[in-house]
Amino acid sequence: MPRVIWKGAVSFGLVHIPVALYPATRSDDLDFDWLDRRTMDRVGYKRINKATGKEVPREQIVRGFAYEKDRYVLLTDDDIRAANPVSTQTVDLLAFVDATEIPFLYLDTPYFLAPDRRGEKVYALLREAMVRSQKVGVANVVLHTKQHLAALIPLGPVLVLHTLRWSTEVRDWSELDLPAEGAKAAKLTAKEIEMAEKLIEDMSDTWDPTQYHDTFRDDILALVDRKVREGRTESVEPMEAEHAPRATNVIDLTDLLRQSLARRGKGKAASEDEEDEAPPRKRAPRKAAAKTARKTAARKRA
Repeated sequence: MPRVIWKGAVSFGLVHIPVALYPATRSDDLDFDWLDRRTMDRVGYKRINKATGKEVPREQIVRGFAYEKDRYVLLTDDDIRAANPVSTQTVDLLAFVDATEIPFLYLDTPYFLAPDRRGEKVYALLREAMVRSQKVGVANVVLHTKQHLAALIPLGPVLVLHTLRWSTEVRDWSELDLPAEGAKAAKLTAKEIEMAEKLIEDMSDTWDPTQYHDTFRDDILALVDRKVREGRTESVEPMEAEHAPRATNVIDLTDLLRQSLARRGKGKAASEDEEDEAPPRKRAPRKAAAKTARKTAARKRA
């Protein structure tokens, strides 16, 4: 079971679908460690000050944006969050388009979206409606403090959130020296086109990703296995165990989103009946009771 990246909601009109975001891919790359040939000690990655050549502690590193040559503006995590306060853990659907309208060039990283608590029915409703309409959603989402354009795509029983590249990140191919479009403009004969189409037809098959393998990875692993059997290995001194990072508190947004949705529904009903909102002072006793309950719970925990 992959770990949850974050919990939030898909915003679909006035409907909020509680979801959890999971990675949809995993790295299958070969993992090589750097070793010192002379001592067989591990070689690590260090953050080096380019002026002094000395290592810089992690806590002394800050983000700097170069607004002109050798001139920087420093930005903290709080600065970045405050610059875009509306960017929350929400997949904001902006439009629905045909899947064929999105070129492969724009596809970046896929993630699985699974329904969170009590979100199964609304999740299924959005999924089935998208399947029947043969549309995919275009959305904004923030991952790791960075805003992404994304496509929400139904794939069997799951909704896939596939991040997209911005238009400014895709290069313009007009700078390349390409043959003109069209068989006539490219000076291709009818016989050549016919033979090429026949070759494509002969090589056509159904998509089955399990038929394709990383042969380079297989060859390297076979080479490693052979060297192990031949005894051609080296020993590396074990490193001292590092302290495990402290656990951080993860805020469950499901209840907060459900309360927000309930308040939005009440506000909508009140506007339809042309009723005014209750004055803030009428809700004061409820706030006082909630505050007393929180203090009592805090004393119990203490």
